[in-house]
Parts: sequence; structure tokens; C-alpha cells
Amino acid sequence: MERQALQRAREAFLSGRTRAVEFRLQQLHALLKMITEKETDISSALKEDLNRSQYDTPLLELISIENEIKLAIEKLSEWAAPRPVEKNLLTISDEAYIQLEPLGVVLIIGAWNYPWAVTLLPLDLYPVVTGGVSETQELLRLRFDHIFYTGSGAVGRLVMEAAARHLTPVTLELGGKSPCYIDKDCNIRVACRRITWGKFANCGQTCIAPDYILCEPCIQGRVVECIRQTLLEFYGPDPKSSPDYGRIISRRHFNRIMGLMEGYTAVVGGQSDASQRYIAPTVLKDVPPHSRLMQEEIFGPLLPIVTVSDMDEAIRFINEREKPLALYLFCSDKKAVKRMIEETSSGGVTVNDVLMHYTLCSLPFGGVGQSGMGRYHGKHTFDQLSHHRACLVRSLGMENINLSRYPPQDRRRARRARMALTSPLIDMSKKTLVWAVVATILCLGLLITLLIVLLVASGLNCTCWFWRGFYY
Repeated sequence: MERQALQRAREAFLSGRTRAVEFRLQQLHALLKMITEKETDISSALKEDLNRSQYDTPLLELISIENEIKLAIEKLSEWAAPRPVEKNLLTISDEAYIQLEPLGVVLIIGAWNYPWAVTLLPLDLYPVVTGGVSETQELLRLRFDHIFYTGSGAVGRLVMEAAARHLTPVTLELGGKSPCYIDKDCNIRVACRRITWGKFANCGQTCIAPDYILCEPCIQGRVVECIRQTLLEFYGPDPKSSPDYGRIISRRHFNRIMGLMEGYTAVVGGQSDASQRYIAPTVLKDVPPHSRLMQEEIFGPLLPIVTVSDMDEAIRFINEREKPLALYLFCSDKKAVKRMIEETSSGGVTVNDVLMHYTLCSLPFGGVGQSGMGRYHGKHTFDQLSHHRACLVRSLGMENINLSRYPPQDRRRARRARMALTSPLIDMSKKTLVWAVVATILCLGLLITLLIVLLVASGLNCTCWFWRGFYY
């Protein structure tokens, strides 16, 4: 079945009908219509899988997808258009541009924590293969033009290894342990409300959820208490009965998360029910930096707090570990914020909030190092899944310009060739030409004005002088 699905998609791409911008726009409109019409069905399915609230699915997932589609509909023609580049003296009269062309058939290995159904006709364009490990392994044996994977680092390595057999490029979004540093002088109540929302939404099963908190010992108690109050505000005294609190996806993941808690006493939460795959929102304080809890991505509703003496130690703590998918900082000092951003590395960073950089289509989303490679969202998705083809269209005229690069060579020819090849690049785009024309007109106007001012300043009557010259 996997091989047949690939063959159908390959035939559809090679037919050429998917390349036209008009066709792609038609498909985007159909996709937007499908998501709008099927919103209730999608929310109901996720309610069954994750006990996700019917209001959370649009908020956490569908609205972002709709925004991405609307942006693509608005900008697709612009993104797909040839992109002029700067030229040197040798190519000044030629066409030089980048043509973006689709890579071909892309394998997208989706994730269960934020799934959504894509069912568009005709099915040969978008075949869907459902299944688990064996189906994925079979797909990875086949040759695709790009592989897009979201999931764990361990599986990401297997995907990359399989792709290497065919020299297939990959985009890997792998998650990791996203730190959250709280400065002692910020508004801790607001910070904890935002952290609590981002951590426990979808029951902690979000790749960019805050994985742990870094803070100074003097505010640890206040942080714990503010999170406790926020949980009461969000989910009531019993999160298990709250319609807004989710469940762990499977018994295997439930057992894994419960294993991470062994040996620790929760200061908030800690309750669980295996029959419902329920784990209460849980906070653990004074967690040792080298504990098992701090070695792997939690991907569940456990929030450890690690104390550090100051921002210096927080920066060292972050830099001693693998680069995370996201970094969060709550701080009102702009210099401190700038320093944290400059002295650390992560896929993305959000200051004084969590998760929200993901919602901005203009920002690229992706990891760095062990948290992934490649990027997507908006135009970044289009560029990531396109081949940037270098195009130079030359004229057969003006051959004298090219003589200096032909043999037989001498010192004079070599000097001319060097001068042409090392000349500054010239921007010949339409926008630049418009600005050049406008600037030229303005300069001429200023020059004429200056001349008139100089004549007046010299004591001559410009008008009389002009008419006297006209009559004589």
C-alpha cells in the first residue's frame, strides 16, 4: 500500500498539473473549506484521543492552520515569482534571478499530539497512509524528494539515516527540554499564569511547552504558590473533572511519565489514575540538575523547578545542555533580555510569554542542533519545500565585453577580467530602479532650487534676468 501511495503521488506530480499557481490556490481554498466544515468532527476526535476541550482544538491548532492557509492564498503568487538578484559588470544587461520550483513528493510524518485530518480530492495528490512503526518503516525505505518529520530525537535519527540512503533532504522538528527562566524582579503572578497555561495545555504534550523552570531560591516559594493559584483558577479544585484538562495519549506514555516522578514529592498535584490515563498538573521543586527528570524531554504535565543563583548561572545551565527548541524568559530588564538572547541558542525564543512565537506566521519555526533542523511557517515553509534554482539568461550580443576572459591571455586582458568580475554587485530590481528615478528627479529639483537661491543671493533679479535674456 505504501509503495502504491507513493506511485500515485509521483505520477500526479510528474503530470505537471500541480505546478501552476492557479491549481495550488484552488487546493488551498479547498483545504480551508474542509477545515471549516469539519471543525466539529476534528474537535470530537481529539476529545476522544486526548480529552481535549472542544474550545482548545481551534485555539491551539485550527486557527493557526487557517491563518497559514489564508497567508499562502494571499502571498503565493508573490512567493512563487522569480526573484531578481544583483549583477556585476559582466552580467549587467542579462537576466539573473532565482526561480523557486517545488521539490516534488514530500513525505510528512505527522505527530499524534496535534493531529488534523487532510482529506482532499483527488486522492492521488494527497494519499494518506495510517498506521504505526511498521508502516512508517516501509515508507522510509522508499525514495521521496523531501521528508518532514515531527517527533522525538531518537526517531529523528532513524528518519535521517533512512533519508541518507537516497540523499533525501529532511526537515526535523524534534523538541527537547525548553527552559523557562523567571527573573526575580518581574511580575511573577503574570509570569506564572502564562507558564501554567503553556505547560499544562494539552496535558503537557506540546513540543514547545516549558519543560522546566529556572529561578533564584528566594522566589521559588512564590512561583509554586502562584502556579497553585493559577491551576485552581484554570481547572478548579479537581482538574480530573475539568472539561478543560486533557489526558495522556496512551498507557505507555502514562507509565513513562509516572516513572519520571519516582523519588520526588510533588508540591503541587501528583495524583494519577491509570484507568483514565490521568496525571494531575504537577510541580516539583528543588530538582537536582543531573536527575533523570532533567535528562529527557518530559512531554507531560510535570513541571520541575531548578534553582540558580542568578542569570549568569541560568545562562551557563542552558548552554551546558543541548540546544532547545524554545527558550522562555520572563524579565523586564531590556539589557538582561538582550544578553540572554545573545549568549544562548535555541530554535526560537519568546520573552514574557510562552508558545506564542509559534502563532506568528512571519517567524520561522524550527530547531537547532539536537532540537531539529530546517524551518517552516508562512513563506519559510514555501522556501523550505522549494528548490532555489539559479537562473542566468544571457544575450549573444555585446561580445566585446567578454573578450577579456578568452585566451590567449595577457596582462591587460587579465586586468580587465578581474575588474569586471570583482566589480560591486548592482541591484537592478524594479524597486531599486524606481527609487533611482525618484532620487534623480529629486536631485535635479534640488539642484535647480540651489541655482535659483544662489542667483537671488548674488543680488540679481532672476525674473528680469530671465526675460532680458529671452528678448535679446
